[in-house]
Amino acid sequence: MAALIFDCDGVLADTERDGHLPAFNKTFEEFGLPVRWSDAEYAEKVKVGGGKERMRTLLTPDFVAAAGLPSDPAALDERLAGWHRRKTEIYTGIIRGGSIPPRPGVRRVAAAAHSAGWTLAVASTSAEASVRSVLELAMGPELAARFSVFAGDVVQRKKPAPDIYAFAVRGLGLDPVDVVAIEDSRNGMLAALGAGLACAVTTSAYTGEEDFTGASLVVTSLGDPPPEETVTRVLSDPLGVRPGRYVVLADLAVLLSAGGGDSDPTTPDPLGDGPARPRPRPH
Repeated sequence: MAALIFDCDGVLADTERDGHLPAFNKTFEEFGLPVRWSDAEYAEKVKVGGGKERMRTLLTPDFVAAAGLPSDPAALDERLAGWHRRKTEIYTGIIRGGSIPPRPGVRRVAAAAHSAGWTLAVASTSAEASVRSVLELAMGPELAARFSVFAGDVVQRKKPAPDIYAFAVRGLGLDPVDVVAIEDSRNGMLAALGAGLACAVTTSAYTGEEDFTGASLVVTSLGDPPPEETVTRVLSDPLGVRPGRYVVLADLAVLLSAGGGDSDPTTPDPLGDGPARPRPRPH
């Protein structure tokens, strides 16, 4: 009962710079908000898990006053929710436009996993509509239908908290020891490791310089063979997987046999029935 759980943004497609950033800025423009995030500013914002949470970083007292926003917390939350709904609409339109390609290897590896009987899922704290649009782009409709999707506000705490991965694993009825997560950021890796999963990292536009200590494998991408060849570059390989010119499913299976992260026994179970269980180690 092995499983492969993908993060969405940065893993299925490199969506942050050319998808989320322009969608945020277009939303700010439409609502007359006095802010436009630069690429450098957004490189810091991506470290905040969740779109609404990134928007909320704007809401300092000075910004609220300058933008003429209500000071009442409930009214402000309602405004924020409206901004985020519109941002999701703009973003999914960008994805449907087809200007952002899937990342190399994700469809190939997912198809191999499906053929081998692995469970497939996506675990992301982005809005579910956004996640499903990227999933269909990356996988195509037929393979995308084989995925379970865990996204949005199904958990309160966003990455690097392990809640979304713990929720997904429990929802799929799996043991963490049987799951490999594919992430692109340190926060995502920490979330996967905190839930007791093995984690492979494929670095993306804003994450190449992050610290991925603890990941079982770090590569520039999963890569693809000819005719659309994209050769992966191995950045860290503590288990000695030694993938070839591109990562194959057998490489990820090695991560399962070696074990992954240990879940934090102090982390509450997001389903509310006790602490997260430690991940057993193979002997």
